Amino acid sequence: MKKIWLLALALVIALALAACGNANADGEGKPVEVKIGVNGADGAQWPILKEKAAKEGIEIKLVEFADYTLPNNALAQGEIDLNAFQTIAFLAQYGNESGNDLVPIGSTQFAPMGLYSDKIQDIAELKKGDKIAIPDDAVSQARALRLLESAGLLTLSDDFGLFDDPSKITENKLGLDIIPMTPQQTPRALPDVAASVINNGIAGQAGLSPSEDPIFREDEFDASVRPYVNCIAVRGKDKDNETFKRIAELYQTEEIAQAIKEDTSNGSVLVKLTKEELDGTFNDLKE
Repeated sequence: MKKIWLLALALVIALALAACGNANADGEGKPVEVKIGVNGADGAQWPILKEKAAKEGIEIKLVEFADYTLPNNALAQGEIDLNAFQTIAFLAQYGNESGNDLVPIGSTQFAPMGLYSDKIQDIAELKKGDKIAIPDDAVSQARALRLLESAGLLTLSDDFGLFDDPSKITENKLGLDIIPMTPQQTPRALPDVAASVINNGIAGQAGLSPSEDPIFREDEFDASVRPYVNCIAVRGKDKDNETFKRIAELYQTEEIAQAIKEDTSNGSVLVKLTKEELDGTFNDLKE
């Protein structure tokens, strides 16, 4: 009788431990499935995130989209649970234009924009009247001007916004000739200008190293670049979902930080914004 009682007790303990090990399961021991919309499923961070989540009873399924206009609509319509492909600025702009309630719950990575040159090695070598090429799309143009201001080459107006242009330059001591052009043309312009501001991805496509070749690049710790940090987004009603918040936390690990660096040859970095920094940046952009 004593043996039977001990066996029963052992069975109860085993079942209790199994239940604890499936804290995120659906109550029947099955993993909770979470669909994440992405624009590229081949990133080295995803297998790591999947493995970490699986250990906590969360099965991540990546849903790949070929167009940047689709993942937010899919999220808003409930076809996916999260998406991770866009900057905070892009998400805020989408919300303002569509009226759909999507919010960020975690930051991911940042791809610094850089100033490149075939002619000089340091921004101190720039001379009066030198030509500087910058991308001409609204967001990248404003971002490029912020970069030049951070380099000490320009001063922008106090009300300079996310979509402003060279007309908001208030000081240009060197009289630099700022030339907006199609983003894809900025690397090709290098032989004809003193320097060119080039988006991270376009620089890589042009055979440039975003980590080694810029003579100046954005600093991920500068508050002015927060709008350009990528994020994980959810529907507003799901912002307190514990499983979704846990996925955002699992992204912020050293293994994923290293995977991003290796995957991009140090071109991109993991950025961890606090909830206050994330919400503050998003809400400022939404106003």
